[in-house]
Amino acid sequence: MTGNFIASSSIDIDADAERVWTVLTDPSAIKDFMFGTEASTDWTIGGPITWRGTWEGKDYEDKGVILEFEPGKRLVNTHFSPLSGQDDIPENYHTLTWTLEPQDGKTRLTLTQDKNGSPEEAKHAEGMWDSLVKSVKQIAERG
Repeated sequence: MTGNFIASSSIDIDADAERVWTVLTDPSAIKDFMFGTEASTDWTIGGPITWRGTWEGKDYEDKGVILEFEPGKRLVNTHFSPLSGQDDIPENYHTLTWTLEPQDGKTRLTLTQDKNGSPEEAKHAEGMWDSLVKSVKQIAERG
């Protein structure tokens, strides 16, 4: 890892924080908003989380650890993807931070990813996360 550039994506959702939280933590919703991935975790702090799927014709199994779990407020987990081509060592794990901020019956969802190696890498990640948070918005607003 050559840098610590932060990728960040935020969106306002016309749903309360409880509804948005449900979307973020429900395996079927995760599959919808996270590009078809199958997520597996028990949501305990220190516990593992895995994401399995196929991306551009390649099977993958990403992994991480749940670092924080505050229902309706904040979820923090590490993330490593072998598809990155990097070695599976701690310094190559990103930290994903999902923050929910209630705003008069609505919710601002912000997703950040640390340890991007360059401004270009951060910008690429932001593009992916922008698409993902828009999908979370669509699912949450469907009810």
